[in-house]
Amino acid sequence: MKWGFHEGELAAQRAAGVSLQAQRLEGMLAPADLSGGAQKFLSLRSYAVLTGRDHDGVLWASPLAAPPGFLDARGDVLQLATTPRTSDPLHGLPADQPVGLIVIDFATRRRIRVNGTLTEAGQDRLVVRVDQAYGNCPQHIHPHDLAAAVAAGRSGGAPHRAGVLTPQVQALVAASDTFFLGTTHPSRGSDASHRGGPPAFVQVSSPTRLWWPDYPGNNMFNSFGNLQVDDEAALLFTDYATGATVQMSGTAQVVWSPQRRVEFTVRQVVDGLSAHQPA
Repeated sequence: MKWGFHEGELAAQRAAGVSLQAQRLEGMLAPADLSGGAQKFLSLRSYAVLTGRDHDGVLWASPLAAPPGFLDARGDVLQLATTPRTSDPLHGLPADQPVGLIVIDFATRRRIRVNGTLTEAGQDRLVVRVDQAYGNCPQHIHPHDLAAAVAAGRSGGAPHRAGVLTPQVQALVAASDTFFLGTTHPSRGSDASHRGGPPAFVQVSSPTRLWWPDYPGNNMFNSFGNLQVDDEAALLFTDYATGATVQMSGTAQVVWSPQRRVEFTVRQVVDGLSAHQPA
């Protein structure tokens, strides 16, 4: 697999005026070796987000929560001793597809992105052959215990599927200070990234559209680079109190001026909020 920035990332860096700054970071995209500090970091985590496609080829971003040790990294192979929960659109996802993962320690605000190919997808484990693994900047990470929230939410009932954002979903989105973004590239594969800001930084424009401002980060523009080439995208929001999740699949467009932002159009929504309401 080629490494270094692809054409979309280079175009996004030029549009943002940070090409020189980004060049100094390109070495981070060299072929992965998950040993030493990265291996230890992954082994201690209990939460990750996975970007991949379901059996219909639809892109989703899904939470993974399990006790520390569920992420076992050896060289360029990452084994995960869990799979998306049964109510998740990526439950039973097919192997032999590109996937992206982001793994976060919310306490220290440290995170690692892992991109590669899903070589095995069993009932209770996943195996990824890793192409890239690198750290991201610690900005805009809020101290939520999403692992505990998602684990607590496993007992909820069947989620609601729709093509629009219900009022309940709109309220969750409007109050959130954290969500995850999945994007993809036709030859470089899929990617999962974190987005954070003050509460209400995500704005709902209509039942099928929302947008959020882009805050300065590490200047690599991996997600934006993918969107320059392929506008397919997936979002994941979590209700911190109940562990219920809202997953969206659709398209996203980067608007570069006057304020840099991303506009997302909904195609499908998997909403677990109603399943976690008290009877």
